[in-house]
Amino acid sequence: MKRARYFGAILWLVLALGSPVPGAQKSDGSSPTHGKPPAEAMTQATVAGRSDPEYKIGALDVLRVDVWKEPEISRLVPVRPDGKISLPLLNDVQAAGLTATQLSTAIGDGLKAFITNPQVTVTINEINSRRVYVTGEVLKAGALPLLPNMTVLQALSSTGGFTQFAKLKGIYVLRTEDGKHVRHPFNYKEVLSGKKPEQDIELEPGDVIVVP
Repeated sequence: MKRARYFGAILWLVLALGSPVPGAQKSDGSSPTHGKPPAEAMTQATVAGRSDPEYKIGALDVLRVDVWKEPEISRLVPVRPDGKISLPLLNDVQAAGLTATQLSTAIGDGLKAFITNPQVTVTINEINSRRVYVTGEVLKAGALPLLPNMTVLQALSSTGGFTQFAKLKGIYVLRTEDGKHVRHPFNYKEVLSGKKPEQDIELEPGDVIVVP
C-alpha cells in the first residue's frame, strides 16, 4: 500500500511539472498573446464607433495614429485646415481625402526609412469635417457630426425634441445641389408612422434641417 502511494505521488509530480503554465512565454521569448499585431488592426477604419472603411478624412477631424511598439510616434493628432497632420520623423503627412486605411499605408511607407516593417493603425476619433445643421423650433439647434448613413429622423433625435411652436408637418432639408438651394420635405408625423418613409433621406455634408 505504501509503495503504491509512493509511485502515485511521483506520477502526479511528473505530470504537474510537464504541464504548460498559462501565459508562459514561448521558447523564442515572445508572449503567446503579444507575439504579433492583429492583422485586422492594420486595415480596420472606425468612425465614431462604426466600421466605415470608405470614410474620407477631412480637415479638423481628430485621428489616433498607433505604430506598433513605437509609443513615441503613436499619438492623437488633429487634421489641420490644410489637410495635413504632423508626426515625428515624417513631419507633415497629407491626410484629407484619404480613408483611414490609405493613410495608415502612407504613414507605414514613410516610416520604412526609419523603422523595420512598421505596422500602423489609424482610427478616426472625432468627425469634425462632415457636419449637418438643425435650426428652428428645436430644443438644441446647431451643428451635428454627420455619422455614416445618418438620416433626417436620426439627426432630429439628437436635438432634444421640439418646442411647442414647431410645425412638424412643415420640416424640410435645405441642400445645395448644382449651386442652387433645394428643399426636401419631411413630414415628421407621417415618417414616424411609416406612411412616408421615403422622406427620411440620408443626409449629406452641409445639409440644413429647418424646423419652422
